[in-house]
Amino acid sequence: MQVVLGPRQVGKTTMIRQVLQDLTIANQFFSADMAAGSQSAWIARQWQTARVIMQAQHLQEYVIVFDEIQKIPQWSEAVKKEWDADTFSGVNIKVVLLGSSRVLIEKGLGESMAGRFEQIRMTHWTYPEMHEAFGFSLDQWLYFGGYPGTASLIGDEDRFCSYINGAIIDATINKDILLDSPVSKPALLRQTFELGCLYSGEILSLTKLLGQLQDSGNTTTLSGYLQRLSDSGLLCGLQKYGNDASRRRASVPKFQVYNNALNTAVKQLDFDGVRQKPDVWGRIAESGIGAYLASQSFSRRFELYYWREKSWEVDFVMKYRGRTIALEIKTNNESRSKGLEVFQEKFHPYGAYIIGSAGIPFETFLTMDLLALIA
Repeated sequence: MQVVLGPRQVGKTTMIRQVLQDLTIANQFFSADMAAGSQSAWIARQWQTARVIMQAQHLQEYVIVFDEIQKIPQWSEAVKKEWDADTFSGVNIKVVLLGSSRVLIEKGLGESMAGRFEQIRMTHWTYPEMHEAFGFSLDQWLYFGGYPGTASLIGDEDRFCSYINGAIIDATINKDILLDSPVSKPALLRQTFELGCLYSGEILSLTKLLGQLQDSGNTTTLSGYLQRLSDSGLLCGLQKYGNDASRRRASVPKFQVYNNALNTAVKQLDFDGVRQKPDVWGRIAESGIGAYLASQSFSRRFELYYWREKSWEVDFVMKYRGRTIALEIKTNNESRSKGLEVFQEKFHPYGAYIIGSAGIPFETFLTMDLLALIA
């Protein structure tokens, strides 16, 4: 089976429909939206329909797609049962599963589907993709992010913010996270997300964050909420890089959105006004580069950290197959980073780079293969 995973509103369903249009193999597309409230027997009925068509038309193979699969209760057990029956009988039905909730899909896969699927990981659109499809400039992508559904809205920032808050933030928190498992303090979860967006690209202890929240809680609760937000493709807390895994887990997090649209929509900024303020724009740009790295770490399967010791800091550290590279984001013309130099002396990374006009230009960095830097 092929399982398409990714955050909301990045085009998973659109992509699959386009593939099916070009496919020469007979296929059917089923959406669980059409079976709201149905039990897992709905999956069995659709699967049996495909078997009957195969037999009647003497087909050697067939493709079935289940969209919004997470809306069917106990979907993973039903899919496992039908898949195992086909495997035993030698029925060549190829299966694609996808849905709007990465959290619920991954939970179902982990419960009963081990060894039966491969993942196709989709993530937020990159700068080259938004530029080619919608003509985004680099500054527009850094500010408005990589949700294709917002491309027609960037001229009206009120509508842009409404889309991000409704179709992305509210839908993910209310339909994915809160339905996944009980959350004792939903308001605290939402506040954690909003404050994390405000501090995107910054290092902030959970204790200090807790002091700014209106609802009561503790750092363990915040850490758990932050993990759920990360699993949903909204916001993560990067760990400090180090050789000691236990110290990494206990480190002060660096907050980072997965898409900079979340950052700018929560902050209610003004695109034209922000670009006239170099200090504010610098933070927006750094968060935008960080969002790209965070989302690519999901799809390209590398680890992402930050590093800081005393007054020295490295913005991002990528780790892939035992190799590390250090990245320092510069929005000015500085060509030297003491943090990179100290990091190199301490850890001897595979590479260390300044990303900006004095090193690898933003536009070049955003169009290159990240793993080529480290592989």
